[in-house]
Amino acid sequence: MDEFSKRLQQIFDYYDLNASAFADKIDVGRASISHLLSGRNKPSLDFVMRVIKTFPEVELYWLLNGKGSFPKDHSSTTKTVSTPASPLKTEKPTGHEAEVSTDIPKDNNGQIERIVIFYKNGSFKTYTPE
Repeated sequence: MDEFSKRLQQIFDYYDLNASAFADKIDVGRASISHLLSGRNKPSLDFVMRVIKTFPEVELYWLLNGKGSFPKDHSSTTKTVSTPASPLKTEKPTGHEAEVSTDIPKDNNGQIERIVIFYKNGSFKTYTPE
């Protein structure tokens, strides 16, 4: 959790905010930020989604595990897709389009472990390749 706190501090510094102003900006209690920074609590999905929605330069994977970049690298290639490239063993595609990065990290040999889709209402679906 210490690493997550460091990433939060980077966001504060980038936007020139203190913890109180950050809490107000994403509409969470100031104590929540204090508990996250101290390592007492782990971030909730709702908290993470509020940060991502409020601060477009923050990449989800960077915030959660430090992989990727901050601020978001706008030069990375993205494309819009409506169906997955390979068969998945969960629900059928909904037809909703999603923005997908085509950058494949070099350490996974191009194998997809899972795909997670986060919805604006805070829910999510996980798809796992067959």
